[in-house]
Amino acid sequence: MSENYTTTQTGTPVASDAHSLSAGADGAVALHDRYLVEKLAQFNRERIPERIVHAKGGGAFGEFTVTGDVSRFTRAAVFQPGTVTETVQRFSSVAGEQGSPDTWRDVRGFSVKFYTSEGNYDIVGNNTPVFFIRDGIKFPDFIHSQKRLPGSGLRDADMQWDFWTLSPESAHQVTYLMGDRGIPRSWRHMPGYGSHTYQWINAEGARFWVKYHFHALQGNEQMEGAEAEAIAGADADYYRRDLYEAIERGDFPSWKVSVQVMPYDEAATYRFNPFDLTKVWPHEDYPLIELGVHTLNRNPENFFAQIEQAAFSPANTVPGIDISPDKMLMARVFSYPDAQRYRVGTNYNELPVNAPVAPVHNYSQDGSTRHGFSPASTPVYAPNSTGGPVADEARAGAGSWESDGELLRSAATLHPADDDFGQAGTLYREVFDDAAKERFLETITGAVGGVKSDEIRERAIGYWTKVDATLGAALRANLASGEQTADEAAEYVGVAD
Repeated sequence: MSENYTTTQTGTPVASDAHSLSAGADGAVALHDRYLVEKLAQFNRERIPERIVHAKGGGAFGEFTVTGDVSRFTRAAVFQPGTVTETVQRFSSVAGEQGSPDTWRDVRGFSVKFYTSEGNYDIVGNNTPVFFIRDGIKFPDFIHSQKRLPGSGLRDADMQWDFWTLSPESAHQVTYLMGDRGIPRSWRHMPGYGSHTYQWINAEGARFWVKYHFHALQGNEQMEGAEAEAIAGADADYYRRDLYEAIERGDFPSWKVSVQVMPYDEAATYRFNPFDLTKVWPHEDYPLIELGVHTLNRNPENFFAQIEQAAFSPANTVPGIDISPDKMLMARVFSYPDAQRYRVGTNYNELPVNAPVAPVHNYSQDGSTRHGFSPASTPVYAPNSTGGPVADEARAGAGSWESDGELLRSAATLHPADDDFGQAGTLYREVFDDAAKERFLETITGAVGGVKSDEIRERAIGYWTKVDATLGAALRANLASGEQTADEAAEYVGVAD
């Protein structure tokens, strides 16, 4: 293999300089061809705002040590036995703005960048294993429904519940959000998940499907709503302060990292659609396999330069790891890098916090904030006859999957056990204990009680009735009794994503 090979901006080898990924030789070009999109988006910006989501957050640097042996599943250097890799991690709250309190009820972002010898690898996930929607085309609408009204600039319970009840696939995630998981004790005391299904490829080219799990070795702990509300008024930066001070005193937080692995061919007949972001794989079907330990042990020296400018993307994969036919994941592969080019700048990957330790060879040039450049004699196009880098499909080690139909706009094929409320009901009945069920009912009573529209409120009651009939009846009784005060209702407006 040539040592002078083409890479992405994050140092990952690419398979071709000349051919886009398409559905057959004469079919549609795939939007998730990451190098194609990177080349075009970079070119469009050759002649640097707050994140739209995940705006409020914090993070630190650390290292990931492989303690298990998964070499039979992936050739990725970062996951070979005994490998130690430097990392940076960012935690966040999804819906709130920069100044929002850390302890609002919300889903928390959980993103890790691995500075591997083969290029940067990013796992960009949350503290829940699922999400509200399964198709990226709905993402802007979802976020709009959880943010603020364009007129008043206020959050609105009707808007949130209107979207959720008209999008029944949200039920599993909303059950997590309204449950104890909605308010972690701290970033150090919450789990993390890759959430999506990814593809692993081993040295022989065999393919597998995989999900990532990070379990806090400090324990997973939550706080109740009253305590969270009090902290929100006293210390809006509670989580950020907790993480920084823990690392400063040498109390380094760690997570045990595990994976679920599904043989490639089993995906077609598994009882749930394994690429549906609103679903989990039950552990009795695919048990956790030990991968390693991730530890945060160094605070940033400059928060803006090293945390605010840190740019994560599920498009950043390495040889032996690729994406899956998850519709949300394919959309994120385009959306995340494009958002970073807008937010941070065209050449955001040249910033120290984002720069790979692997060498970068490609034909991108110019653009705002460009400071790294090649000698003037280096060719700026491919193909060329002057010794420039050449794509190497074998080195790239990319995955693939079979396409089995014409291009169309449709929901994914349902598997035997697929429905929108089943896993949410299982979470409520079989995972929540009696005390958690009582807290959950109190929370959704407050949340739905903030809805002004009778039609949307009735839909919300029906939504929870489909999750669990007894729960729906209890919610209706609570709302009818008028036990919720106006102050309680206000607390739950804007709990979003």
